Amino acid sequence: MTQDVIALTPRMPDTRTLMAGLLAGGPELFVRPGGEGAVVELCTAAGAALVAVEAPRYVQVPGEVERLLGPEVRGTSPVWWTEARASSAVEGAGELAGAVGGRLASVLGGDVWPRRSARTEVVAGLTGAVVEGAPPSGVDLLTDRAAVVMQGRPVVAATTWLTDVVRNVARTGRELDLVTPAGTRLTFPARTLLDGVPSRWVVSDPECGYYDGLTGAVLCWDGERFAPVMVEGGSRTADAFLEPSGADTGERQLLLSLRTVHPADERLVLGRALEQCWRTLTGAPPAGWSTAEPVNVPWSTRQLTDLARTRAQRSLPTWTVAVGSPDRPAVATVRTARTRLGVEEHITLAVGHRVGERTPVDALPELAEALAGRHGLATMVGQVRIARADLTTPARHEPPPVPVSFTLGPEAVSGRGADHAAFAPLRVGPATRPALHYALGDGTDPASAWWRLRKVGGDGSGAGPAPGGTPRGGR
Repeated sequence: MTQDVIALTPRMPDTRTLMAGLLAGGPELFVRPGGEGAVVELCTAAGAALVAVEAPRYVQVPGEVERLLGPEVRGTSPVWWTEARASSAVEGAGELAGAVGGRLASVLGGDVWPRRSARTEVVAGLTGAVVEGAPPSGVDLLTDRAAVVMQGRPVVAATTWLTDVVRNVARTGRELDLVTPAGTRLTFPARTLLDGVPSRWVVSDPECGYYDGLTGAVLCWDGERFAPVMVEGGSRTADAFLEPSGADTGERQLLLSLRTVHPADERLVLGRALEQCWRTLTGAPPAGWSTAEPVNVPWSTRQLTDLARTRAQRSLPTWTVAVGSPDRPAVATVRTARTRLGVEEHITLAVGHRVGERTPVDALPELAEALAGRHGLATMVGQVRIARADLTTPARHEPPPVPVSFTLGPEAVSGRGADHAAFAPLRVGPATRPALHYALGDGTDPASAWWRLRKVGGDGSGAGPAPGGTPRGGR
């Protein structure tokens, strides 16, 4: 299993300090660049990669270290985050990654995660040759049908290397098999990332071997990929997936899935629709944004727009993550792309609500009004679910989300004709070109809510359910 070690330092690792870390394997190892200059790899004399060290990230967003690594790691913001990822193919590579992280923290101060991995002495005697057909960096096993990635983190995030792996796997037509121990959780962006490609979350279990952390299907390795164990009537469900997590704690998530369309001109500023959602539902703008986790840059619509415009000039979409302040859990992913309609933003937003906190379903008409009038709303679906307020996904059954609202933007309304819904919508936005906002319930009556959504044509509207809204079947 690949071992990750993270050095959290108050000062930026300069070239001299990085070299001290890289020399933890002794002078016989070689250094080579990778990842378009964003990664350096420690390699044996025969060329086998041992440890990949990513470029340090300056994490300026409060709460990110604790959100991803746990409260026991107190990485006071701002902090430099330097990640070393050890190969699973060479014994001792994990110790080398720990020595790289330990040396950085020893020179610069700070902390190492996990703490037990930190060391400063030289890890000598590492050998290994390049094997023909060896998997690319970040992948533990590669077959014709799947790329297998093993992760030991308690929380798997949409890190730079994982987003790169997902992108490369999608290009080759393989599926991604993410293998983790029991007890691991996925961040909301990581869950969204896996939903976007053929993938499985493979959870190890002492009783059944492996099961899918999102569907519960018992899995086995068929020589090419992890596949469901079929029994009469379909796949078998793991007992661990169905174990009750206790009574309803009162924690809730409010989920939004929306699409906006804007004219492609020089005056366009992206991110304002997301900011409007954040302000309406939490009372404040996002705290930060980035192209991966940890989210390291303070919120800026101008910088987000500049990045999307640069990538659009190369005919590339932009995928970004935004987070809120630690006192109000909120995470979003945004995919921005140039289409024949203009510039489209596909936004998924999750807001966590702790025990005793009200889920602001009654604020959704106000939000629909603002989005339809000023931010190019095309469609929006609001949902509520009983789930963790920290917005992570555990490898066990969770109740599906319940739709609470559906909004059609002005363009969709103008092409819809007479409305034949069984109940009247609220007209929001410009009086001459209104949007239609349908209240579907308060999240307590799933059958009625889904019946109402089907009546207004919400299925297949283009917004789609937020992550977790559609059960994943076996492949």
